[in-house]
Amino acid sequence: MRLAVIPARGGSKRIPKKNIASFCGKPMIAYALEAVTNSGMFDKIHVSTDSEEICRVVEDLGYTVDFKRDAALADDFTGLAPVLNWVIEQYRLRGEDYEQICCIMPTAPLLSSQDIIDAYKLFTQHESRYPLLVVAKFPEPIEWAFRRSENGLMTAVSPESTKIRSQDLEDAYYECGPFTIWRSEHLKKDNPLDGQVLSYVLPPERAIDIDTPEDLAYAERLYRLTK
Repeated sequence: MRLAVIPARGGSKRIPKKNIASFCGKPMIAYALEAVTNSGMFDKIHVSTDSEEICRVVEDLGYTVDFKRDAALADDFTGLAPVLNWVIEQYRLRGEDYEQICCIMPTAPLLSSQDIIDAYKLFTQHESRYPLLVVAKFPEPIEWAFRRSENGLMTAVSPESTKIRSQDLEDAYYECGPFTIWRSEHLKKDNPLDGQVLSYVLPPERAIDIDTPEDLAYAERLYRLTK
């Protein structure tokens, strides 16, 4: 069985109430819920939250929150794997066993249901052996990276690599974060990403991670351009 989990704790700092902030006229989390629902890929959709307000917003959107997140898993330091494992166990105790878990971030309004469908096809083509991450290509070679000090002086991370032409360097990718797909066994490891992982590539114009008010404004501009 397949479970979609949208982690939406209430304690966001840089954008207060980020997960339910208004985005082009709707609560931010509505877009993730719509993408997941329209994909038709899941037996259950669960919003994992510690917040009564987020519960109310989710219920107003027509979804049920089966149980609230344990407060011990809702601080600034708890990673997603412990949260997902706890959710899986709560459903197991209710007689529902989920083998495949898709974690969709509530701040992914540019995500489409087709992205989820296509990524799942890739996941199943590899017989669910590897976790799947959504990635985007770095715009410049990572070998040309610099470290910058507080006084503005910079040092090349790899001085020898700055001599190499860009066309002679391989593309590099970063996780852009709208969703991940796992088998439940993947999440039980101490480091679920220790080893090979599958990649589903998003174009850079949709690989937006909303962490700051500037990110939010930029994502709204991009969203309006596509509608």
